[in-house]
Amino acid sequence: MLERCRTAQERWGGVDKLIDRWLAERSKLVEHYIALRERQDPDVSTQQLLNNFCSCLVDYASAGHFAVYEQLVRGAEEAGDERALSLIRQVIPRIETITQFAVIFNDYYGINNTRVLKVDVMHSRLLKLGGLLLERFELEDCLIEVLHNAYRNTHVTETME
Repeated sequence: MLERCRTAQERWGGVDKLIDRWLAERSKLVEHYIALRERQDPDVSTQQLLNNFCSCLVDYASAGHFAVYEQLVRGAEEAGDERALSLIRQVIPRIETITQFAVIFNDYYGINNTRVLKVDVMHSRLLKLGGLLLERFELEDCLIEVLHNAYRNTHVTETME
């Protein structure tokens, strides 16, 4: 999971400052996920690991929905790229479904959690969320690639004219 984040940063880093920050947040999210999943540091409580992960999860998801996706849609519209707009219409609903699972996880286990923590149940849900996050990262990377190519092709065509 962490390697996929590094690959995305290497591939898209420098393309756009907003995307750069978002991919950095993604790496941080994955690091918190791994720390929570593996729980190797005995000096840090599971609840603190959950708090760190959930906080990062909400920040990452929010940035995607309220900043990055809007910018990607705007770029596709400006480029007049119907292929990219069609992809967005197909991908965003799945990303929203994954976000809903993440929100439920956060609401259940996050900072305001007052429930007794059942670590085995949480771990099972965390693993499911991890799989969903991997799917989400792949979908997001696909969006970035298609829209980046549309943007690049539009600017190459404009400079050639």
